[in-house]
Amino acid sequence: MSGHSKWSTIKRKKGALDQKRGKIFSKLAKEITVAAKLGGGDPIANARLRTVLLAAKAENLPKDNIERAIKKGTGELPGVVYEEARYECYGPSGVGIIVDVLTDNKRRTVPEIRNIVTKLGGSMAENGAVSWNFEQKGTVAVNKEGIGPDDMFEKAIEAGAEDVDTEGERYEITTAAADLHHVSGALEAMKLKIEEAKLVMQPKTTVDVDGKTVATVLRLMEALEDHDDVQEVYTNVNISEEAMEAAMAD
Repeated sequence: MSGHSKWSTIKRKKGALDQKRGKIFSKLAKEITVAAKLGGGDPIANARLRTVLLAAKAENLPKDNIERAIKKGTGELPGVVYEEARYECYGPSGVGIIVDVLTDNKRRTVPEIRNIVTKLGGSMAENGAVSWNFEQKGTVAVNKEGIGPDDMFEKAIEAGAEDVDTEGERYEITTAAADLHHVSGALEAMKLKIEEAKLVMQPKTTVDVDGKTVATVLRLMEALEDHDDVQEVYTNVNISEEAMEAAMAD
């Protein structure tokens, strides 16, 4: 299971996603605003907006929230001006971490991110030191109800996907970044229940961690994601099934 898939699984098991639904909505709205500002409010002509709208749909972001966020981006409504930034860092045991942020105040955000990382056993890295080991991919999560692994794999490949991970509670389908919209649409047309659709940074190689290190890495990941300016956190951590079960039980 990829680092992205493991981290998503742990968050769901721990209930973090349900507990932070309001924060998820806020992050989606912020991304919609930025996408509309950069590429306009028409998702047909704006690939970035089209992508975040897929995620918003999967998370059931209310239509009014979406429309308001788009209007803030296009200037029809007043809104905050956000800057994008990507920070790279190392966690315990040399785990690579990428932190994507949208902030209205970089001078505030940078030291806050640095403080979280160093306080929880990590260190900041130079640009490119971590990201070289990641590549952008599309990922579509499909509910397992009513479809077996072989059938899911066949349908995913037919839709244009690259691979299917059948290990977790959901099917995690990987696509080329440019194919996310096509694959997601094709799977929806097959009447499959899509629970998540988004672009992610997937690691090319992973770092194994277990024992006490797992808890430390997870605390760092959770603290970063809990920061209001952080949109996404990616890691190349690889946790054994036993260690993952122990982490989910905490």
